[in-house]
Amino acid sequence: MRLADTFSALKADHRKAFVAYVAAGDPSFDLSLEIMHALAEIGADVIELGLPFSDPLADGIVNQMAADRALKAGMTTARTLELIGAFRKTNDKTPLVLFTYLNPIFTYGFGKFQKDAVAAGADGVLLLDLPPDEASLSAELAENHGLSHIRLIAPSTPPERVKFLAQQAEGFIYALSRSGVTGGHSAPAETIPAQVAAIKAHTDVPVCVGFGISNPQQSAMVAKSCDGVIVGSAIVKQVELNLTSPAQAVKDFTKPLIDAIR
Repeated sequence: MRLADTFSALKADHRKAFVAYVAAGDPSFDLSLEIMHALAEIGADVIELGLPFSDPLADGIVNQMAADRALKAGMTTARTLELIGAFRKTNDKTPLVLFTYLNPIFTYGFGKFQKDAVAAGADGVLLLDLPPDEASLSAELAENHGLSHIRLIAPSTPPERVKFLAQQAEGFIYALSRSGVTGGHSAPAETIPAQVAAIKAHTDVPVCVGFGISNPQQSAMVAKSCDGVIVGSAIVKQVELNLTSPAQAVKDFTKPLIDAIR
């Protein structure tokens, strides 16, 4: 219920959500935990945790390198769930969403993963390479065991597909501001308002927009058209640039982006 409660409270206060992405275990278990707490402390409404994977095809170079650092630091799927559990020891409020691919989850055991993730304190999962219509072909894949299944919708998604995905969404919808891989190498598209309106025509689930948002001005601009802003690579880059003390660097960089949408 953390996701639903968070978005309900934000809506009641006429505020937009800030969703922050970081790679679990980057650059280490302990420093990653510090980063998560730092993000919650400065007002991140939802934290997306990238589950380290050796072949993250939808990620740009910044997030690829973050996953590589985490894997080299000993992060695994099980260790990522331990990280969530460690965060929940002192924070039972901030929703956590796992951002991942099917391969590591399927290897872990899909049903077992979802049960263990919920037990650890996760609230949702975004499986980049598992369309809901394919998941429905397997009872194990279709079950969620209490995890909200976040759906991804791109600008190039056909209208009939937008309707289908929007009606299948739980928690919130991740709307891509542009096509391509993750990263802040280009600004969000000017078509975002029309894109979000097209999604909202089919659902009451909150719509958050990500990809290419890397400064307060972009954060504020995007927030005008949706329910929340998602920032990932630009935050992860701060970790890369400050491997020995990343939490403070992440706070200093991210707080202005959060303040811009308040």
